[in-house]
Amino acid sequence: MDIHFNTDSSVMGTEDVASRIAAQVRGSLARFAQRLTNVEVYVVDVNGAKGGADDKQCKIEARPRGEEPVVVTAEASDVDSAARKAGAKMLSLLDSHFGKTDRHQR
Repeated sequence: MDIHFNTDSSVMGTEDVASRIAAQVRGSLARFAQRLTNVEVYVVDVNGAKGGADDKQCKIEARPRGEEPVVVTAEASDVDSAARKAGAKMLSLLDSHFGKTDRHQR
C-alpha cells in the first residue's frame, strides 16, 4: 500500500507533517494493506488565511485492488486531528466494505 500526501498552498506541507500523517494513516489502515493498492491523503485549509474553528480538512481516498476508490472527509482545527478523524472514518468504511465483500464471496 503506497501512501501519497498532498496539500494546498495554504497548508504547511513540510516533510515532517507529511511523514507524520502518512505514518498515522498507515497505522490506521495496516490490517487492509494487502487489499489496497494506494491511499491518497489530501489536506487543505478550507478558508485559507482567515482562520477559524475546524478549518483544516483531510480527505482520504483508498483504492481497493480491482475496485472503485472509496473516499472520506473530516474537518478539525489542526491537520493532525483532521487526519486522525479521517483515518478513523476510513477504517470504519473499509471494515464495512470488505465485510460485505467477504460475506458475498462465501
